[in-house]
Amino acid sequence: GNIYYEQKKYPQAIKMYRMALDQIPSTGKELRYRIFRNIGNAFIKLGQFQDAVESFESVMAGSPDIQTAFNLMLCHYARGDKDKMKRHFVKMLSIPIPGMTEEDEEKVSETFNEEKMNDNDDNFNNSMNQSTDRVDGLKEELKLRNEAANECVLSAARLIAPIIHVEDPNPNQKNNISNPDEWVNGYKWIMEQLRPDYELVASKLEIDMAMMYMKKRRFEDAIDVLKQFERKDASLMAMAGTNLSFIYFLEEDYQNADKHADRAIKADRYNAKALVNKGNCLFVAGEYARAKEMYLEAVGVEADCVEAIYNLGLANLKLSAVPDAQQAFDKLYTILPSVPEALFQIGSIYERNGSIGNNSNMLTSEAQSELEQAAKTYEMLLHKLPSDPNVCNKLGLVYERLEDENTACHWQTESHRHYPVNLNVISWLGVWYVKREMYEQAIEYFQRAALVQPSEVKWRLMVTSCYRRLGDFYKALELYQKINEDYPENIEALQYLEALCKDLGKPHEEYTRKLEKLRRSVGGQGTRQVTNVPQSNQQRTERPRPQNNQVEENGHNRSPMSAPKVPTNNNTRPPPQRPQQRVVEDDDFGDTDVNMMLG
Repeated sequence: GNIYYEQKKYPQAIKMYRMALDQIPSTGKELRYRIFRNIGNAFIKLGQFQDAVESFESVMAGSPDIQTAFNLMLCHYARGDKDKMKRHFVKMLSIPIPGMTEEDEEKVSETFNEEKMNDNDDNFNNSMNQSTDRVDGLKEELKLRNEAANECVLSAARLIAPIIHVEDPNPNQKNNISNPDEWVNGYKWIMEQLRPDYELVASKLEIDMAMMYMKKRRFEDAIDVLKQFERKDASLMAMAGTNLSFIYFLEEDYQNADKHADRAIKADRYNAKALVNKGNCLFVAGEYARAKEMYLEAVGVEADCVEAIYNLGLANLKLSAVPDAQQAFDKLYTILPSVPEALFQIGSIYERNGSIGNNSNMLTSEAQSELEQAAKTYEMLLHKLPSDPNVCNKLGLVYERLEDENTACHWQTESHRHYPVNLNVISWLGVWYVKREMYEQAIEYFQRAALVQPSEVKWRLMVTSCYRRLGDFYKALELYQKINEDYPENIEALQYLEALCKDLGKPHEEYTRKLEKLRRSVGGQGTRQVTNVPQSNQQRTERPRPQNNQVEENGHNRSPMSAPKVPTNNNTRPPPQRPQQRVVEDDDFGDTDVNMMLG
């Protein structure tokens, strides 16, 4: 039967166990109960919980033990029988530990608490056997049995406490309104049952209740529960202090977070979570070097403490120790390859290395290698987070640095598809199409930007400028008029309105008066004149194209939507252009302004 059980052939194992039961005499009760336990375990593996319950109940009726009681509790939990869970839990607490008398229980309890309060083993050994330095092996065995029993009871309590007092929804009732505090009653009932004989387990369960409060974001209730541990056992106080520090840190009460972190460390210097909390408090205070020491100490205590490793990498970045930071994130990725934060930080470091000391337009071989590695890392990250718009945006910016414009546009488009209200991505895409004279596509993006940020006139001006470049001057005139109605003090819109009306033969005196009045009100500062727009032609076959190389001398001080300035010695209108002749325009899409937007 055991061989079949190890081979996961559970039906054959059950058959063999039952054949063995038929051959065991009634005097071999202990062996029969052990076989019943094995049969119950096999039924659990098969998911036949009712049959498993019958086997375990046979054991509990004749020779109960704590492990069988725990397995029976699992079966009741799987079947959802809350009444039987409660009755069985009470019975579970009455099961004695084999070989332990009441006097032994008191001694083991005392020595267990003393061991928790003292960090050395000498005090424990002296209390266990004061007459000799030799450790009593029997009492050590009793202590281990007591710890195992406590662990089983605590696991069972954690399992059933959140559900035993929660009412199941009635499918026939339309409005099922549940009491949000029903689970609290379950914890309180369990703790009442535990306190007479399992005080330490009850205290640990109380900390679990505080953690449940935290999961439900009821931080005030969690704080009230944890503060009750300040006068209790040192080990419990350390656990409570660690959780209190974490709660206060989440609430940005860093002073109390630091205070409770110090208390937890004082109670247990080898508490990795408390060391991480202390390091976090130092981190937000700007003491990155001391925070790094705390994280290193936490990693020394618990080598796989992922919180300490991740925060150690962040602290190293703050200290400009980039290689150490990369080493920390690489270690975290090795321990938890499914965690996306590690990959993101590794990619950011590669991107940072590709940007340091590389302000010129030409990429060095080292910078190019780092940026290629950053792109590879971000693509690996996208396999874990396939719809993350920020990672797509990062990839687009990296490929732009690598001068792969088409791939950059692809990833920026993906970012916009997943999160269509990011103005940085929208403006990047709009300007990308403008630089390639694909104004129809650019108009779509600038119109979306105007919907996202309706109070910003820049997007509407950019839409109108695209129409001017397309040669649709009547549409541009209509849009400029709407802009002027909404923003009557916008000089650029008035300048283009005046120029368009002149070139299209429409009355422009009203706009000229408004423009002169506005210029006088601002003292003539910051105003510019615009070149006249070529006349419209119904038979136009080629749209005017800009000369992107023509940039103002002071273009770096211009707004991305500012109107161009013309020479002072040329105030007359130019003669009408031929429809197929290329038109020179110096509007708000010059190279300087495009680079400003892309930057």
